[in-house]
Amino acid sequence: MTDHFDLLIVGAGISGIGAACHLQKDCPSRTFAILEGRADIGGTWDLFRYPGVRSDSDMHTLGFQFKPWTSAKSIADGPSILQYLRDTCQEHGLNRHIRFHHRAKKVAWRTDDARWTVEAQRSDTGETVSLTCNFLFMGSGYYSYRHGYDPAFPGRERFEGQVVHPQAWPAGLDYAGKRVVVIGSGATAMTIVPAMAKTAVHVTMLQRSPTYVFSRPDTDVIANLLRKVLPERTAYRITRWKNTTLQQFIYWRSRVAPAKMKAGLIKLVQKELGPDYDVEKHFTPSYNPWDQRLCLIPNGDLLQSIKSGKASVVTDTITMWDERGIQLASGERLDADIIVTATGLQVVMLGEVQFVVDGAPVDFSKTWTYKGFAISGVPNLVSAFGYINASWTLRADLISEYACRLLNWMEKTGTTQCTPRLRPSDHDMQPRPWVENFSSGYLQRVMDGLPKQGDREPWTNPQSYRHDKKRFRQSPVDDGVMQFTRAGEAPAPVLAAAGSGT
Repeated sequence: MTDHFDLLIVGAGISGIGAACHLQKDCPSRTFAILEGRADIGGTWDLFRYPGVRSDSDMHTLGFQFKPWTSAKSIADGPSILQYLRDTCQEHGLNRHIRFHHRAKKVAWRTDDARWTVEAQRSDTGETVSLTCNFLFMGSGYYSYRHGYDPAFPGRERFEGQVVHPQAWPAGLDYAGKRVVVIGSGATAMTIVPAMAKTAVHVTMLQRSPTYVFSRPDTDVIANLLRKVLPERTAYRITRWKNTTLQQFIYWRSRVAPAKMKAGLIKLVQKELGPDYDVEKHFTPSYNPWDQRLCLIPNGDLLQSIKSGKASVVTDTITMWDERGIQLASGERLDADIIVTATGLQVVMLGEVQFVVDGAPVDFSKTWTYKGFAISGVPNLVSAFGYINASWTLRADLISEYACRLLNWMEKTGTTQCTPRLRPSDHDMQPRPWVENFSSGYLQRVMDGLPKQGDREPWTNPQSYRHDKKRFRQSPVDDGVMQFTRAGEAPAPVLAAAGSGT
């Protein structure tokens, strides 16, 4: 007999765990299970094991709105974040709802009975199991758990040392006394370099182009002070407000006065590294701040490693690899015992799960995003996706709240299906990228395959926590776009191609 639930959550990472907590609080009568493809909870914070792994968001905003972060460090390491998630599961009794080793592979919707059939492969036994549910919550993140982005480098096969991608970090890797080259200039590279530099003979961060960095302490003095004089939840709420406001201000300032923001960021790095360091070459990007994510340097650890001589930055392009290391376009070479390819993540749509609606495969590139969390023509589906300019959980929390609003509205109205559909007046929308004004390669490589956003509500995907708070918490659920029906009513039409006007 196939197990059936009111709701299935895919993923036991920060999004899935948060969704389950909201569901238990706001929809206590609903049955649910969490499908997790791995052997443990945590998602990102269980997968990544590279040296120094940490968040580049403060935990007062990356943490859940309902569970205060109480540690002194606000920029937390991976194990501490994983423990926070374990504690959340324990406190809310979620462990009994999690089915480990269940990797969702295909989901199929039938309007006749208003149900999803979910096929999951057991990663421990290889068998395929089938479950059904009325509602599906995708908390599977935004990147492939199977492999990272690892571009081909000419001559790579000739290298006689060890090559490591951060997403597949080998246990017990010995880099003490070794020469290490880290290829990349994103948050992962800037975390690995100072961590490995503590014992490696030298670590070189090889970048094709620079990234904006900013340094801040890993503790929040105000947050720690508030916790001493106020109740825990009150202190957390105030700190969360302070930090979200600051995040949004910095992003807004970067958009309205990019030249001033750029000058300020560069000035701070120059002050840290001294007047003789070539900041223009190594830390001055060609783009404006927040055209790509800023990289947080807690306690200035990367810059301190550079000043100490234990680490260095080389800005150049790779000609080829050889037996001893990397040859550069400038004619210089970097000899290495270990090369770390911190070249990024492979972004995927909805956990690489195949979606079918009434027998028709869903081509997400021909759909529209509804408020950034649902898909035109796809019923009873919510997907958590965070911000590119703020902490992930801020938006995941709001989306979970809204999913509960949808479920409660359907219970109130006796409906079983909710589907966002274009209104007649929406068919002239011009498609826009799912995320605009963001040039990072990991998104640009896949943007054509993602849903489009339109030029009017609710078909937009703004990166604004202030805006989202209003539309997720205050906008009507029955807005004329999200259509509510009963099983068997109004079969889903053929999905309209974005911008086709059909």
